[in-house]
Amino acid sequence: MEKQSLMAHNNLVRAGVMGGNDGILSVAGIIVGVAGAGQSLSAIMLSGFAGTLAGMVSMAMGEFVSVQSSHDAQEKARQSQELALKNDYQNEFNFVKEKYQADGISEELANQATEEMMAKDPLETTVRERHGFSLKSQVSAGGAALVSFVTFPTGAALPMVFMAVASPSLRIMATFLAVLIALLITGYLAAVVNGANRTKGAIRNLLSGILTMVVTFLIGSLFK
Repeated sequence: MEKQSLMAHNNLVRAGVMGGNDGILSVAGIIVGVAGAGQSLSAIMLSGFAGTLAGMVSMAMGEFVSVQSSHDAQEKARQSQELALKNDYQNEFNFVKEKYQADGISEELANQATEEMMAKDPLETTVRERHGFSLKSQVSAGGAALVSFVTFPTGAALPMVFMAVASPSLRIMATFLAVLIALLITGYLAAVVNGANRTKGAIRNLLSGILTMVVTFLIGSLFK
């Protein structure tokens, strides 16, 4: 149960980090583009709010569909293994044993380990060894959707606040710098959650933010 809770928690953290990151990047791109077109602050804020509302729904539904699709695939694997264990238990036993042996365990120890694992929970064992996931690590699709729904506008608020409070001549630059700092942080956090290289994750996120805002600003400038 502790392992299950930890994995579920980590996935909710992942959804939160990515939701906040997308909120920062998406809305920053929108408002910088509108600002680049020389629009008034009210028009910039309106576009930001519209983008935030659309992004909240989009991120929440995306997370829900993604996690639910994963659940469907896992359920199919579970049913498949239940049938396999019922129809040919020995074949499933041999598969697990041979996989342990392929990992470098001696035949005697592999046989002992397989007997113990299969006696304890044959379905969990065969699902894990054949399909690479644990039946005990289910993630809540609704929870992931809710976290994304909440964190997207939290991230989106940052560029909008800086755009609103900065003087007209510094709006774009202040927003640009604030967003870059925030993207470094969220890129780092995303790498921590995913177990990736933290420096590369932060830099990759930073570069994607720079590219997004530069492109949208240049496009907006064409409509001045």
